[in-house]
Amino acid sequence: MNRYLLETDQNQCYTENGRPAPCKNSGQDACCQKIYHLSGRQRFQVLDHVARDNLTGAVWARNANPAEYPLTWNEALAYVANMSVRRAHGYDNWQLPSRALLFSLISHQNINPALPEGHPFDNVFPGYFWTADSCSRLPDQAWYVHLGGGRVHRGMKQGSYMVWPVSMGNIEMGDPGRNGKIRFKTIDDTCIQDVFTGLIWSRDANPAGRPLDWQEALLLVDVLNRGKLGGCHDWRLPNIRELESFIDLGYHSPALPTGHPFVNVQDAYWSSTTSVYEPRYAWTLYCRDGIVGVGFKPHEDFYVWPVSNG
Repeated sequence: MNRYLLETDQNQCYTENGRPAPCKNSGQDACCQKIYHLSGRQRFQVLDHVARDNLTGAVWARNANPAEYPLTWNEALAYVANMSVRRAHGYDNWQLPSRALLFSLISHQNINPALPEGHPFDNVFPGYFWTADSCSRLPDQAWYVHLGGGRVHRGMKQGSYMVWPVSMGNIEMGDPGRNGKIRFKTIDDTCIQDVFTGLIWSRDANPAGRPLDWQEALLLVDVLNRGKLGGCHDWRLPNIRELESFIDLGYHSPALPTGHPFVNVQDAYWSSTTSVYEPRYAWTLYCRDGIVGVGFKPHEDFYVWPVSNG
């Protein structure tokens, strides 16, 4: 996986009350060095009516809403199939984007639309857009992404959402082979490396033993570092992209690769990434299906799954 896709573009830290705050020693997403960050102008190559994403190889219609009106999931599939038949903009393999591919476009610093600064796209409606992926647990539902703020949820296929066609390079960025025994490498009894991303995760997916509020979650990793959790070090709260990289949409309850080595997996986890749509909330991952949502920072509703760069 391109390491950039594990970073967010968040560059501001916030208090639990949603006010801007200094980043130093906060443990928040924005205090982490953005080694791979690219602006939209660096990332996208404009080719007349399309734009190529140099990170994923995907070619997107520059008009992000060519159908103009919301469509059902089956209507959306038919719409992009028709684009392929008539070779719209010179391409014959238009499709709905995978969930991973559409999520790869999301900015966690910008809203309305939640796209990278300097992106080349037009007519981006700040609402819900279909993906090509069905929900494993509820196959009459499919995944969509909210381009106003970045939420990832599922909706009934007979519902109506917007369509953003993609062509060439609809790369599946999930677990290769969907085999946790291949993807995850045991370092010791407490540390597991994700070979796909290079990140090291706590084998115990609930070292705190209880749900915490967001500030407690940020502080817990310091406690774990002082206690030298296993043979690994430099634990931190993962950003929302790192958490989401776990998800395998082929499974549910939890939506993790089969054969994974983790224990005490909980339903929902805090990330270190604030929702700039409403900064009193932080991004969260729900493991049952893989929903990317938000949690109210002062509430003790979510768990902590520590990560390290290795």
